[in-house]
Amino acid sequence: MAYIHFTDEQKQQAATVNLPEFLRRQGEKLLPAGREYRLDRDHSVTVRGNTWYDHASSEGGGPVSFLQNFFGLSYPEAMSRLLEGAVDAGLVQNSDRESREVQPFTLPPASDNMRRLYAYLLKERCISREVVNAFVQAKLLYESLELARDGAREYHNAVFVGLDENCVPRHAHKRSLNSVGKSFRMNEAGSDPCFSFHHTGTSDRLFVFEAPIDLLSFITLNPKDWKNHSYVSLCGTADHALRWMLDQNPVLEKITLCLDHDEAGIEATGQLREMLSELGYPETSVIQPCHKDFNEDLKAVHGRIAKPAEEHPQFIVAPEVCRRIGKIGETVNLSRLQSELPSLLEQHRRFLQWNRTEDAMDCAERMAAFALSACAREMRQTGVQASTKTLSEVLRQYIQPHQNRANVRSRHYEI
Repeated sequence: MAYIHFTDEQKQQAATVNLPEFLRRQGEKLLPAGREYRLDRDHSVTVRGNTWYDHASSEGGGPVSFLQNFFGLSYPEAMSRLLEGAVDAGLVQNSDRESREVQPFTLPPASDNMRRLYAYLLKERCISREVVNAFVQAKLLYESLELARDGAREYHNAVFVGLDENCVPRHAHKRSLNSVGKSFRMNEAGSDPCFSFHHTGTSDRLFVFEAPIDLLSFITLNPKDWKNHSYVSLCGTADHALRWMLDQNPVLEKITLCLDHDEAGIEATGQLREMLSELGYPETSVIQPCHKDFNEDLKAVHGRIAKPAEEHPQFIVAPEVCRRIGKIGETVNLSRLQSELPSLLEQHRRFLQWNRTEDAMDCAERMAAFALSACAREMRQTGVQASTKTLSEVLRQYIQPHQNRANVRSRHYEI
């Protein structure tokens, strides 16, 4: 790559890019970890604001070093990508945005053969040859060959192409073909997230995935008449591509969400279901993989070691919390409801102010128990017998993790 001069202002801009937001736009999946986010593809790496830290190697830094270490970019490549990302996200002043030309989208150069691509997808990922052939023949999948800036090394990646309504390539998701070491995956510069990797069929069914390999794995597991249906990979969890698919294909009415069985995938599924309901798709269904994702399911079918599913922490603690609420509900005196609720809410506020979180949670559970007991009383008055224990089981079914991301102080004001 030729020498590129970056001004001090541009260096400062690149150094202050919000890493979590930038990575989401690149299709990376992030897992909440307190005030930080953990990379789904490497749980030892956390990001927060404009910093990252690898707990395994005890190394860290800013946005530029992150792209150099985890995306394999040179310094000028990392700077250019960060500055472009900042422009796309509207994080720079208008004068700077107008003075810089956003890099146009072009597909990565193709290799003269696809041996590595087929070896990786068939042998490492267990995807059927017929499925790979279909997407290769449709020019939606190929192997790229890119040279390092010194020309001494070659990089081979799987490229998953996204076409617009005129069949023009507008998006490319790259994934390294190596089976050892840190995996590399990112969207090509200039990719439009609306047009990520997809297949459009003729039926009214649409299946939605996080990653292209999950999409190919699902089809491998469910090959019957697959070309009749539509499939889209979000290359992350954002909804841009899903919205575009629905806008372009009014025939699509039966939407099935097939996201990963982990914390981020479960929360994204809840968010997408809400969005789809608002758009007039109330009957959205969900197919959850038995393991972490559908490629892991496919590996398990072939007798390979598969990563297990990761249940959402809220679902893990929910049975015990709901059981406690139900038990407390059996003992509360509803005649004191009007006087006790305001008192409990005030105690909740004070305990939070004093950082006595456990005591604050006890108040919250007692308030919930009053509400549950009052609900049971109202139901009895309408002739429906329901104990607080039964209602506590019902309560558990209505837990929506994606709606519970706020901290406890924000929750207090909502209550």
